[in-house]
Amino acid sequence: MASIFTRIVQGEIPCYKIAETEQFLAFFDIRPVTLGHTLCIPKQEVDYIFDLDDTVLAGLMVFAKQVAKAIEQEVSCVRCAVGVIGLEVPHAHVHLIPINEMKDFDFRNKMDVAPAELAALAERIAAKVQM
Repeated sequence: MASIFTRIVQGEIPCYKIAETEQFLAFFDIRPVTLGHTLCIPKQEVDYIFDLDDTVLAGLMVFAKQVAKAIEQEVSCVRCAVGVIGLEVPHAHVHLIPINEMKDFDFRNKMDVAPAELAALAERIAAKVQM
């Protein structure tokens, strides 16, 4: 069975898209830790990030860097934290979380954000991504 992220890639499930290339996709976490919390994934479904081919892993990180720079331009934060947990969805992914202090990087704290606010922010960040 395809992961929820594969279903997003295939267009079966909608997302708030930030950036997309032939190999990678970035979209908002719908239950963000902070506003702007973004997931970067390879389109190829591989469960564990360290099982990715080295070239794909390197490409994912470069893609995430470009997305993080766009997030930082639009969301007030000191920097974008990077996290890889790998337990919640069996599809390799990188969390980009805008933070101002260490306590902002706490997955126990999830926000409810109005869909219209997510859509508007996604559009503004997407316009700043340099691919």
